[in-house]
Amino acid sequence: MALFSYTAVDAEGAERRGTIDAGSIDLAISALQHRGLTISDIDPAESKSIFTERLAIFERVKNSDVVMLSRQITTLFEAQVSALRAFRLLAAEARTPLLADKLTEVANDIQGGSTISNALSKHPDVFSSFYVNMVRAGEETGKLDEAFSFLADYLDRNYEITQKARNALIYPAFIIFTFSVVMVLMMTLVIPRLAVMLEEVGQDLPLYTRAVIGMSEFFSSYMLLIIIVFGIITFFIVRYARTEQGGLLASQARLAVPHIGGIYRKLFLSRIADNLSTMLKSGIQMLRGLEVTASVVEDKTYERVLREAANDVKGGMPVSEALRKHPEMPGIVVAMMKIGEETGNMGQILDTMARFYRREVNNAVDTLVSLIEPFMIVVLALGVAILLASVLVPIYNIASGF
Repeated sequence: MALFSYTAVDAEGAERRGTIDAGSIDLAISALQHRGLTISDIDPAESKSIFTERLAIFERVKNSDVVMLSRQITTLFEAQVSALRAFRLLAAEARTPLLADKLTEVANDIQGGSTISNALSKHPDVFSSFYVNMVRAGEETGKLDEAFSFLADYLDRNYEITQKARNALIYPAFIIFTFSVVMVLMMTLVIPRLAVMLEEVGQDLPLYTRAVIGMSEFFSSYMLLIIIVFGIITFFIVRYARTEQGGLLASQARLAVPHIGGIYRKLFLSRIADNLSTMLKSGIQMLRGLEVTASVVEDKTYERVLREAANDVKGGMPVSEALRKHPEMPGIVVAMMKIGEETGNMGQILDTMARFYRREVNNAVDTLVSLIEPFMIVVLALGVAILLASVLVPIYNIASGF
C-alpha cells in the first residue's frame, strides 16, 4: 500500500484535497472516482522521515481541540451545512495535522455511506464511546446539533474539574521532587567531603551527625544500585497497574489515601452523574448510559460498580437498588436517584448531583492546597534544619575548641 495526495472536485463543485491509501495510482484514481470525485491532480505523498514517524507516535489530540471541534460542528449544523461538507471544512482548518487526518478519514467514511457515529467510532483515541453514543443518539432523534452542543459543554466541565484536581497535586509533587534531588546531591557530593574533614579532627560527633554521615556513605556507595532497583520496581508496578487486577488495586489504594482519596471519589461521582444526566437528556436509556459511563469513568473501582449495576438493571432491578449494594456509592446519591425514579425526573436529579459534586471537588481542592503549603514549609524546614545542624554543630564545636 502507498499513500497518494490528491486534489479533486466533488459533485457540488467544491474542491477537495486529501490523501488515500492504495496499491497503485490507478487503484487510487478508481477509488476516488467511485466516491464521486473528479480528479484534477494526484501524486505519491512525500514519505515521512523515520524521525517524523517516531515523533508522530507521541502525538495526541487534546481535549480542548475536541471541545472546540464540537462547538464548530454545532455551529455548522445549525447553519444547515451538510455533515460531509462540515467535516471537510473542519479538516482543512484543524489545529494539528493529526486531527486533520482524523477528520479527513471521518469525512471519507461519511462520503462512503457511513453514519457519523460509525465514522467517529473508528478513532477511539480521539472520540470516546461516550462521545460516539451521544452522536448516535443525536442521529436517531434528528438533533445532532444539540448532541454536539451537549458534548462540548460536558467536555468543557469535565476538563475544568479534572485539571483542577490534577493541578492541586502538581505543586506538592514538584516541591517533594526538588527537595529529594537537593538532598541526594548534598548526601553524595557535600556531606562526604565534610565527613572527611570532621573525621580527621578526631572529635566525637553527635549521634545525628553520625547518622547523616552514615546515610551519605550509603548513598555514595550504592547510588547506581538504588537507581537500578528503583527503576525495576517502578517498571513492574506500572506494568502490574495496567492489568485488570492491578488497576483495581491501584484504584482502591488511591481512593483510600486520606484527603486525596476523597477528592478523587467526588471527582468520579461528579463524572458519573454528569455522564448519565447528559446521556438521558439526549434520549439514551439508563442501562446503556451505565454501560457507556463504566467505559469512560477512568477508575477501575467505579467501573466495576457501574458494570455490576448494569447487570442488575438488566435483571429488572431499579437503578437505585442496584447501586445501593455498593458502599462506594454514597447514601445521598442512592436516595436522590430513588427520588428521580419515583418522580420520573432522573435527568434533572443527576444534573443537580453533578453540580453538587463539582462544587465539592472545587472546595476540597482549595482546602487541600491551603493545608499543603504550610505543611510542606514545615517539613522542608525540619529537613534542612536537621541537615544543617548535623554539619554546622560539629564545625562550631571544633572552632570553639581553639
